[in-house]
This record gives sequence, C-alpha cells and structure tokens, in this order.
Amino acid sequence: MNVQIITDSGCDLPNSLIEKYNINRVPLTVHLDGEDYRDAETIDSKQVYDAMRNGKEPKTSQVSPQTFKEEFEKYAKEGKTCIYFALSSELSGTYQTGKMMLQEVTEEYPDFDLRIIDTHCASLGFGLVVLRAAQLAQEGASADDIVEMGTYHMTHMEHIFTVDDLEYLKRGGRVSKTAAFVGTMLKIKPLLHVEEGKLIPLEKIRGSKKVIKRMIEVMEERGQDFSDQIVAISHGDDLERANQLAAQIKEQFNPKDILIHPVGSSIGAHSGPGTIALFFLNDSYK
Repeated sequence: MNVQIITDSGCDLPNSLIEKYNINRVPLTVHLDGEDYRDAETIDSKQVYDAMRNGKEPKTSQVSPQTFKEEFEKYAKEGKTCIYFALSSELSGTYQTGKMMLQEVTEEYPDFDLRIIDTHCASLGFGLVVLRAAQLAQEGASADDIVEMGTYHMTHMEHIFTVDDLEYLKRGGRVSKTAAFVGTMLKIKPLLHVEEGKLIPLEKIRGSKKVIKRMIEVMEERGQDFSDQIVAISHGDDLERANQLAAQIKEQFNPKDILIHPVGSSIGAHSGPGTIALFFLNDSYK
C-alpha cells in the first residue's frame, strides 16, 4: 500500500473495517462525568446514550493537536504519503487543527506528503468516503487518484436523517434553522440533511413510521444506480428501526451492500439516542 489513509472517529466506521483496510483513525474526545474519553477507544456510544437518557449532557472536543503531531511525525519520518479525510469543518474544529499541526510538522520534515481534505460529511456518510479511499489505497492507487475519487464521493454523499429530540442538536449548536421546527410534543419528527457540511432541517413529518417512509422516498428521488454502491445506515442505539429501514431499502433498491453501525460517541453526543441516518450517493457510481 503506497498511500496511508488517516481519518478521525467522526467517520463511525466499525473496527472491523478500520483494521481490514489499515485505516489510521485518530479519536475525538468525549467529556462525561468529569472524565475525558477517547472516542471509539475508551468509550462506546451505548455509554453515551444511556447517560443522555439519564439527563446527562456529554460534551465533545476535537482531536488534540498533540495526537495529530505524533501521528503526522510518525509517517513523516517513514517518508510515507498520507491522505487525511476529516470530519466536516462545519461540525468540528478537527480539520483546522489538522492543518495547523501539518504546518508544524512540515517545518521539520519539508518533504512530507500529506493531503488534508475537509469531507463536509459526518458519521457513516463520512465513513463511506473513507472506506472507498482505503479500498483504493489497498489496491495500490496513487494519492491523486484517491483524492479524486474521495472528492467525488464526498460531493455526492447524501445524509438523510431524523432525531428523536432536536434539543440535543440545538444545545451543541450543530443544526441550522431549528427555529422552524416546533412541535415535539405533537410527535412531529424532523427530517434533516446536510448541505455544504451543515445540518439543515428538510421537512416536518408526523410520526416515526411516516418519517422512515419519507426517507425511502427521498432516497428514490435523489439517488440512482444503487446496485453498484454501498448504502449505510447509522443509528442511535435503535438497531430495530435501522434493520427495518434496511429491509425496505433492500426490497426496493437492492443495493450492492448495506452497512449498519451505531452512531459513534462523538457524533451521538450531539444527535442523541433514537437517531436514524441514511447515506447514499446521489449520482451514478463511478
């Protein structure tokens, strides 16, 4: 493998794929009960969701500068070509910190070849971009070709999702235009998507069954060529609904594969339990 793929824990990829494709995943930090945890390493999303259900408010912070510096220096010393795909800069300062620490490292190692890319994606939408890049890296693709394909994927990646309670997103300032969404007590479910890396409310739907149906409709409206792409579903400790959505997608669209995995701790601390998210390419797969 000529190119090392680096990412952060905002990608929500399962450990099995991280290991299979030799992806270097650096952790965001989750703050809970006065302790700091390394996302996907020393805390899992179930702990975060259980805490939120009990009224606690976990916080998160970006990947630490020291973590970036240590990882970048390791590859710089090896003369390795690297690409770091980062969580959307609209949701985290991780991308900017990575850029800052790259500047420091290249002062000492001026020949270090590391490309840092703001994916404008999150959770498994981000994960699918990283996964495709890592597959190409394992196949021996050049850094330029991996960046090109990664850019295609991130610009065509749809994020369609619903949350049980918008209050979690509002607390963290992670969603725009939330003032338009009033009516939680009336069982109105918000349907949201991502535009230029930002979480944007899309529609208001009454009832959780209808919101799943609408997600399928949006998938049909925006996507195509599902037979040759991996579709992903992430969930906030609600595997049952994720499986229901997957079954409907398989029956209607028969995609190449469906990846189901929990929303990780760093993203889940803002989206909350009960989140259901759907990710797919909105243009024909190359």
